[in-house]
Amino acid sequence: MLHQEQTCCFAGHRRLPKNKIENIVIRLNQEIDKLIRQGVTDFISGGALGFDQIAASLIVAKKEMGYKVRLIFALPCKNQDEFWNANQKELYHNLLAEADEIIYASEKYTDDCMKKRNRLMINKSAYCICAMLYSFSGTEQTVNYAKQKGLKITNIV
Repeated sequence: MLHQEQTCCFAGHRRLPKNKIENIVIRLNQEIDKLIRQGVTDFISGGALGFDQIAASLIVAKKEMGYKVRLIFALPCKNQDEFWNANQKELYHNLLAEADEIIYASEKYTDDCMKKRNRLMINKSAYCICAMLYSFSGTEQTVNYAKQKGLKITNIV
């Protein structure tokens, strides 16, 4: 059962500049540690390529280190990985196997399933860690919705 005040979601781009990835991982790890110290236990990833999977991987690592945290996936649809390559699918399914809970916004892909997934994550969270580099993106829409909902937002880039 999710407790909103103990929940953080992640929002970020699928494609991150290679020269920024190392710093993003370092900052993301710092922010996750800070939230864990503040009592956050549940972390929601949208499962997409790029930032979502980096964030999910860090939560898996925290679990392996003994932290009492839960990894929740809020996925847009059951076939999100349909057009991904074999390596991307393998990583995705390995991450899903580590999940404590998986929530689907929609059974099948629809025009608005990504937006539904993003709103679902925000509506269940008190915190949002984002890696927002570009305007006019799904990440920006998600962060704007998080602002409307009063989440504590940290942009790590």
